[in-house]
Amino acid sequence: MKVKIDYDLCMGDRNCAKVCPQVFQYDEDQLESKVIMEEIPAHLQDKVRQAAEECVPGAIVIED
Repeated sequence: MKVKIDYDLCMGDRNCAKVCPQVFQYDEDQLESKVIMEEIPAHLQDKVRQAAEECVPGAIVIED
């Protein structure tokens, strides 16, 4: 699994970083979250899916 963020949609609410800080990190300078790993390990995939589901604007894009 891979994940990316659509920065045209990202509102910078930090929710993804709260749900899965191992994958998402909030950039204080850019005021948006960043994906900090290329391949998502199996043990974090459910958390990434949860973050995507909870992302109100739908900015988290999962590639299986």
